[in-house]
Amino acid sequence: MSLPPEKASELKQIIHQQLVKMDVHGRIREVLAETIREELAPEHQQLSTEDLIKALRQRGIIDDVMKELTFVTDVTEKERTSAPKPSTHIVDREPAALKKTNIDPTRRYLYLQVLGGKAFLEHLQEPEPLPGHTCSFFTLCLHFRNQRFRSEPVPCACEPDFHDGFLLEVHKESLGDGSKMVDATTMLSICDPVHMVLIKTDTFGETTLVASYFLEWRSVLAAENGVTNVAVELLGVGTESKVSVGVLNIRLEMYPQLNKTLSPEVTNTQFALERQKTAEKERLFLVYAKQWWREYLQIRPTHNVRLVKIFAQDENGVNRPVCSYVRPLRAGRLLDTPRQAARFVSVLGYERALLIGGGGGKQEQWCSLLAFLSRNKGDCEDHANLLCSLLLGFGLEAFVCVGTKAKGVPHTWVMTCGTDGTITFWESLTGHRYIHIPINPDTPPLVEQPKPLHPYRTVGCIFNHQKFLGNCQPSDAVEVCVFDLRDESKWKPMSEEAIKSVCPPGTTSSVPPFPPLCASTVDAAVASNEIELQLRILVSEHRKDLGLSTVWDDHLSYLLSPALAAYELERTTGISAGNEEFQDAVRRAVPDGHTFKGFPIHFVYRNARRAFATCLRSPFCEEIICCRGDQVRLAVRVRVFPYPESACAVWIMFACKYRSVL
Repeated sequence: MSLPPEKASELKQIIHQQLVKMDVHGRIREVLAETIREELAPEHQQLSTEDLIKALRQRGIIDDVMKELTFVTDVTEKERTSAPKPSTHIVDREPAALKKTNIDPTRRYLYLQVLGGKAFLEHLQEPEPLPGHTCSFFTLCLHFRNQRFRSEPVPCACEPDFHDGFLLEVHKESLGDGSKMVDATTMLSICDPVHMVLIKTDTFGETTLVASYFLEWRSVLAAENGVTNVAVELLGVGTESKVSVGVLNIRLEMYPQLNKTLSPEVTNTQFALERQKTAEKERLFLVYAKQWWREYLQIRPTHNVRLVKIFAQDENGVNRPVCSYVRPLRAGRLLDTPRQAARFVSVLGYERALLIGGGGGKQEQWCSLLAFLSRNKGDCEDHANLLCSLLLGFGLEAFVCVGTKAKGVPHTWVMTCGTDGTITFWESLTGHRYIHIPINPDTPPLVEQPKPLHPYRTVGCIFNHQKFLGNCQPSDAVEVCVFDLRDESKWKPMSEEAIKSVCPPGTTSSVPPFPPLCASTVDAAVASNEIELQLRILVSEHRKDLGLSTVWDDHLSYLLSPALAAYELERTTGISAGNEEFQDAVRRAVPDGHTFKGFPIHFVYRNARRAFATCLRSPFCEEIICCRGDQVRLAVRVRVFPYPESACAVWIMFACKYRSVL
């Protein structure tokens, strides 16, 4: 990294002023004199530079100087919070604040800068936003070795103005030997890529996955001066996975600078060996999977129509073993119970991946976890894979089930096996749980059979990070299936060794590591108040159009809070509590001769106008909002319950009380 002469002299002057301010020269002289007295008096041996540095380090002087040196990076959390008022253009928002990050001199860092984009041709004719409206924008999400980052939002354009820096810790104590500084050769063996996901958010707040890219950062180890510039071509997702969507200019730099860089031949040889090793493992697994499938079909010819899914395409169109989409995921302090984990997964948005051109077809796309979390929505497979991973993290024996629900629609859900043999189905889209009691087809017709409460019809296979089992029972109907997984006459297993060869942690393949979950940045009280105020305005305007006046009852609105809290508690735990107190409070608030009506509704988004439009489609809610009568008083209460990844469960309750006139 070269500097112009005037900048270099300015930098030297700043360093000199800092050293004078800390009186470093005086302290070095004291240490030098003391060291000479202690070590040179007996033998008059020569004092080396290493001896002096060792003495300075022992007395903490080097540490004191290093503490004063800081590295400036962009704040990466602020972009997750919305501005108080929507602005016309993203660039009009207040400039990004800078925060200072202390650099640990015993660690290696990769400083990744995104210096703009180009050739995003889809946005060549991006229309100017209307006054008072926000424009659509890009957000870049990164994951590297258990660290996550998020860029500032940038307005969509043919050449988006990305200018963000991310300080990635390459070597951490928790991820390796923390007692010494790693060199270039050691870092060459760290094969974790930087996973980059580009998200587009439109003017309505809807998110779209634009691109998912795995950056090979180790090229910087062979770069002169430890700095390299890379033009990254981003390809689309799903059916557009071979189409370029744009180019990002990226600058990579190592901190502290490497004493010795590697030759490009060494790095290229390492990459080629890794690719060769991975390709060979994947080839062997494919050969084994074909053999397993042939054996499975020989059991019963009708097995060829069962939903036995061994491979699935990710967002980049790459075929991966389904077992690689699941692994134990611990949520730290963010989630406390398996049922809370199920609730969290259910409030992430659901969106089917559809084919271009329609026709009712379903696109094959199982997203990597970072892409799913960055979008905050995905298909049922994404939800099931995440829920299964979280339940495995909580120590349960969990599997993803692949099968169908009503009308033969393909579906995935989660199953847990209790130590007592209890089989529980978990619906990842709703958080509902169902105990499975199989029907015995051999029992006499007069014996009453249990009626299945779950919506599932057939199951073809089940899998987790270690096991894959194909259903080889005479019928694949869920209601008659016995989930005795040790019985190979009912469930044909795959070799666990074969699965381990292509799934983490037993592989160094291109399977992306799981990112950690992020805490919510949503302020529940502020978000609740904002939505509530917007709903009051919308209700008042709607009633005004009908020629009705609106009088709000703040006390009645407040009394609705316990009901909303009870609804969320019931969704999370299955336990209903506090209903008696709520009913008693409402009876006291509603005078004799008056009628009370209430309507609760649940959403997983925070768009007040969209929620209001949905509410009006319900005849019960419309009856409350458009209430006519004597002494009509209206109430509305909103309660936002935040979950990790800034997912939210939003409960809204409209209510009214009025004097009954016969």
